Amino acid sequence: MKLILIGCPGAGKGTQAKRLSKHFNIPHISTGDLLREQIELKTELGKKITNIMDSGQLVPDEIVSNILSERLKRDDCKKGYILDGYPRNLRQAEGLSDIIGEADKVIFIEVNEDVIVERMSGRRDCPKCGQMYHIKHNPSKVSGVCDECGSALIQRKDDEEDTVKNRLRVYHETTMPIINYYDKKGILFRVSGNGDIEEITSCLIKTLEEA
Repeated sequence: MKLILIGCPGAGKGTQAKRLSKHFNIPHISTGDLLREQIELKTELGKKITNIMDSGQLVPDEIVSNILSERLKRDDCKKGYILDGYPRNLRQAEGLSDIIGEADKVIFIEVNEDVIVERMSGRRDCPKCGQMYHIKHNPSKVSGVCDECGSALIQRKDDEEDTVKNRLRVYHETTMPIINYYDKKGILFRVSGNGDIEEITSCLIKTLEEA
C-alpha cells in the first residue's frame, strides 16, 4: 500500500503515520527526517542542505525528490510505505507520480484551526531521536524529558502561536490545491483529526481497510 498523509501543520500526520506504520507493518517516511539524516551524517549533500536552510530558503524540490527516490528503493518499501510531509505543493504532487507511480490512497486529516493552534503551541520534540510529545494530549512520563532517550525536549520556534497562524495561511495557499488534485483522481479520503489520538487512529485504520 502506497499511502500519503496530508493535513495542515499540527494535524497529527507524524503521530498517526507512526501508528499506521506499526499496524500495517510498512515504513513511515518523513521527508523532514530524510533531510535531517543527511545533515546528521554530515554528507556533502547534508552540508548543502544546511547552507540552504541557514539562509532561510526552502530546500529545492529536486533535492527532496532525489533523496525520497533513493529511500524508496530500500527493501523495506517493497510492501508499501507511508509518506508524511510530501508532497507539500501541486508541483511536488505532480512530480511524485514520476517517483512512485500512482498512490493507492491519500488521507486528508481535517482539523479545526483553533484546535491546531492549541495543539502546536503545546508540542514538544526530542531533538535527538525525533520522538514527539504534547504537554496535554501526549505528555512524556517526566516533564521535559524524552521517554525514549532521556534528552531534554524542546519547543520549536515554528510552534509559537503567531508563527502557527502564518503557517496555516501558507498551507491554504500552497497545499490545498493538492486536495483537489487527488480528489479528482478518486483516491482521496477525508478523516476528522479532531479528537484524541486513539480515536483518530481507529478511524484511519477503518477507512484504509474498508476503502
